[in-house]
Amino acid sequence: MSSQLGTREELPADYLDELEAMSVTPLWPSLRQVLPYDQPIRATRPFKWSYRKVRPYLMRAGELTPMEKAERRVLVLANPGLGIDSMRATPSIYVGLQLILPGETAPCHRHTPTAVRFVVEGNGGYTVVEGEKLPMEKGDLILTPSGMWHDHGHEGDGPVVWLDALDLPTVHYLEASYCIEGEVFPPSNLPDASQTRYRRAGLVPFQSLGQKQGRYPLCRYPWTEVRAALFDLAAHTAMGEIVQLAYVNPETGEECLPILGFSAQMLRPGEEVEPVRRSASSVMHVIEGEGETEIDGETLTWVESDTASIPTHAQVRHRNRSTSKPAFLFHVDDAPLHRKLGFYEEFASR
Repeated sequence: MSSQLGTREELPADYLDELEAMSVTPLWPSLRQVLPYDQPIRATRPFKWSYRKVRPYLMRAGELTPMEKAERRVLVLANPGLGIDSMRATPSIYVGLQLILPGETAPCHRHTPTAVRFVVEGNGGYTVVEGEKLPMEKGDLILTPSGMWHDHGHEGDGPVVWLDALDLPTVHYLEASYCIEGEVFPPSNLPDASQTRYRRAGLVPFQSLGQKQGRYPLCRYPWTEVRAALFDLAAHTAMGEIVQLAYVNPETGEECLPILGFSAQMLRPGEEVEPVRRSASSVMHVIEGEGETEIDGETLTWVESDTASIPTHAQVRHRNRSTSKPAFLFHVDDAPLHRKLGFYEEFASR
């Protein structure tokens, strides 16, 4: 094992100049920057975005920029460790807060990155995904997968805000990110599949058995049902054991999207839990409650609608500060990507 690698300073200047002229560089002086021992070098910082602080600026964006000049009116949550211009919450996860006002429509388009919407506040918003009109209520998860036409609208009163989460950093890194404009799909008059075809866990339409289904049979996961399922699971889970449910494709049981994964977690009153340390990075959004999360020794306090970033390989501990009310967290992670690339890991507690 090499303990002391050679440096650039040890190499002749003319040698380095001639290599540079050929767009070639020696690896060994920089090897530990890209291949460190034991744990990755991480620029991502544990960081919390306070919704209470950001919200007034999001509302002002509604006054400053009409929808026709914005296309999507979003304030991006950029991790300070990665740089404000990178527009990344973690190396592979983009998140932003999107605002739509009463009577507005966001134009129809499709793009190579996959996006999800997690509703933060408001009533009357909706997303149409290739003709399927998906109501947007607080806590609902809406999928807009890669290549699928979608637009947004608002038929209610007051602002509607949701958290966007995209695999944009990965797709952009691959120089594959682009968008196409299209005509608005007339929505069908039928309820979305979350209200009809996939209303109960463990049940799928009989006709789907043995048939090759679309990759995304379910695009809306209502919070009311997820919340009730978390309470049911908590009733049969010992205190200190994690109460968490994954969002999956109802036809396959696999993660509902190829690069990012999603889950909802319940912290019972006064509960403290320590998830297993994982190779994946994640973003945490507070649906309800108040508490704190310790990430590699740094404590972030949070309340409803706050959002936080968690670096790869981080040691994490969540605490519900209320002794009378549960707290609910929504998680976005890049574990599906790690699994597909073959390096997903879980580690024993230190």
